[in-house]
Amino acid sequence: MKYTKRIIDNHNLLLARYKTLIEQAYNFRQTDSALSDISEYKAIKLLHKINKLKYLNRDLMLAQQN
Repeated sequence: MKYTKRIIDNHNLLLARYKTLIEQAYNFRQTDSALSDISEYKAIKLLHKINKLKYLNRDLMLAQQN
């Protein structure tokens, strides 16, 4: 249970950071396309980490049910 809580907390932190980066990318789109691309790239990398955590959390939940 302790690991599940830590995974959920980490997921929430990464999701907040992801939303911030996506917002930055959108805001920079008109003024500085390079910064927009960098923010979007970082957001995509974070999204991959978020998806890994979702998968890991799902596996832990299934293991606890059995």
